[in-house]
Amino acid sequence: MSEKKSNIFVRAARSIGGYFRDLKSELKKVTWPTAKQVRNNTSIVIIAIIFVGVLVALLDFGFQSLFAWILQ
Repeated sequence: MSEKKSNIFVRAARSIGGYFRDLKSELKKVTWPTAKQVRNNTSIVIIAIIFVGVLVALLDFGFQSLFAWILQ
């Protein structure tokens, strides 16, 4: 005789419970960066943003000057 399937709510609860068990086991494997690494990475990102911003501003100014010269 075949085994009766459990209802949808029981299966959903088991599935959700399994998800959280797996999540907990995966979070135990995470290595978080130290405060020094976070500061270093943050400073690198800020410097890169400033560099790209200046580069875009210079290109904008250059193209604006070029188009103004062409249209005169």
